[in-house]
Amino acid sequence: MNEPRATREGYVEGILRAGEISDRVAVIEGDVSRSTGSAAFGERYPDRFFNLGASEQDMLGEAAGLALAGFIPFVSTYAVFLTGRAWDQIRTGVCYMDLNVRLGGAHGGTSVGPDGATHQALEDIALMRVLPNMKVLVPADANQTRASVLASLDMEGPVYIRFGRNPVPQIYGEDEPVVPGRGKLLNEGSDVTIVACGAMVSRGMRAVEILNRRGISAGLIDMVSIKPLDEQLLMEHAGHSGNIVVAEDHQMAGGLFGAVAEFLSRRLPVRIASVSVNDSFGTSGAPSEVMSRYGLTADAIALEAEGLLKDQAAVAD
Repeated sequence: MNEPRATREGYVEGILRAGEISDRVAVIEGDVSRSTGSAAFGERYPDRFFNLGASEQDMLGEAAGLALAGFIPFVSTYAVFLTGRAWDQIRTGVCYMDLNVRLGGAHGGTSVGPDGATHQALEDIALMRVLPNMKVLVPADANQTRASVLASLDMEGPVYIRFGRNPVPQIYGEDEPVVPGRGKLLNEGSDVTIVACGAMVSRGMRAVEILNRRGISAGLIDMVSIKPLDEQLLMEHAGHSGNIVVAEDHQMAGGLFGAVAEFLSRRLPVRIASVSVNDSFGTSGAPSEVMSRYGLTADAIALEAEGLLKDQAAVAD
């Protein structure tokens, strides 16, 4: 893996390239363009950049209008305000009409550590996943974030792309594509399968190493596309191992764990565990400290995997 980079860097690279590909691409900002990085788009394409201030509901109204006029607007602001304050406008003004609006949810999860609970979006995946017509992408590194932005240009209807503020390990090369409805199998394993998204993918990779040293064969799926979910990949590897650990920087309810559990409960009798935030608000602190406090670590993933295997052995006895 190369030098860690923030996924927001990939978002900026993506919208700049998207603006170059099509003059229909526009960016709408909520007065945090220096923080999200989208100010770079305004400097390069000032006629297609709109800063509406801290007015998330107005941002979505303008985005809907631009989409109806044939543009592809990217609405960029903090995920917690974008999905929370403007949920009704996203639901009724964008999703109901199935408009080509792209939502860039910055500072997702605990990556905004020092800003505390009010700025840590731990419910945004659930809020977006529940909406009809909405697609949800949660990339794991900067290159995958760039690829997600570019992939969204060819997608129909609204798309939510979640990214973070702090550096994460680079996993993918610059040319690795993102395909809606497809996850990435990063490691084969026969005993347990880890399904992760976003910042937890690199932690899943470390968990695989920990488990391998303990004689446990662990697989790893990067579920970058949470909606639509890669059901085929899940069926194949969940059925093979029978043990699933879902890891996400989000509430347990309604996010990736919800998507995986909802699907598998209707298809396969598997054991499934979650490494996530469990019905709690976040707190202020360095991102790594906050993630450790809520158990969002490689060691926690490995521990949950071992617990599933012990349960499996107990049933077999």
